Amino acid sequence: MIPTDSPIDRRTVLRTVGGAALASVTGCLDGSRNSGTMTPDQTSATTERAGPLSRIAVEGQAVVVEVDADAPVEQVNLIQPNGELFGKRGLAAGARQVSFEIGTAYEPGGYRIVALDGDETVAEGSLSIQPDLSIVEMGIGRNQPEEMWNSSGDEVTDEAFVTVENRGTGPNAVTKLLFIGDVPYPSDEEGTNYANHDDVSGIYDPESDSEVAEVVIPAGKQLTIYSFRSPFAFVPGSDISCQDGEQSGEFNLILKTRVAASEVSKTYNVQYTDSTSTEGCSISIGEHDG
Repeated sequence: MIPTDSPIDRRTVLRTVGGAALASVTGCLDGSRNSGTMTPDQTSATTERAGPLSRIAVEGQAVVVEVDADAPVEQVNLIQPNGELFGKRGLAAGARQVSFEIGTAYEPGGYRIVALDGDETVAEGSLSIQPDLSIVEMGIGRNQPEEMWNSSGDEVTDEAFVTVENRGTGPNAVTKLLFIGDVPYPSDEEGTNYANHDDVSGIYDPESDSEVAEVVIPAGKQLTIYSFRSPFAFVPGSDISCQDGEQSGEFNLILKTRVAASEVSKTYNVQYTDSTSTEGCSISIGEHDG
């Protein structure tokens, strides 16, 4: 955890003048917590039968291998894309299934599954495990409170929601949610200053009412995550304000992910307009054309 002399959370952000905010981050969030459609035990990638290997699949964060009941298989090995052994599982008497927990820190690419009878190779199969995250939708509680975890109350006004889809064949984890650019309270040194701190995610979990370390997104699934650091809060000292008339600009929404230390980003146009009907400022957001 990065030490700080000025801890801040989402409920005190409006009383803070600029500066950094590094609250503690604990726990993780899986797909089933955020969306009723997320079922981590469902298959996300499956290969054709390979001899006595009747099924090879990715289920949630594990590779599952099923073997025919009459097959002479004593052990199953999982080989990584670089050719190194990921793990090996013995088949106990009567057992026809083994699994390998790959989590979200695995190497993406083509995996080999080798079934052995003693030292003899009985069969081999393959499986491509590659996540593919994309940003489907982004909005803020001020404009779309019905999309937030709590559609009433001031606490959702300055927070954002992001719908993320994994169109790949392997799980991934979003480890950081960033808003960089023309937002009132950005994630870099101009605002909450957590962009370069690995231990701070900026992701909120409604169930625990706390910041979480990551959100796991299984392959073939879609879920919505929420900001924790109030990127659309108009704090004193911010460069963004509606008091001087209309302002416009753009910002980058960035999702940092665990597999292969990659990131997903999208640029948005934003306009701020003075409006007494929306507590002094209305915010209009649209996808950047470039």
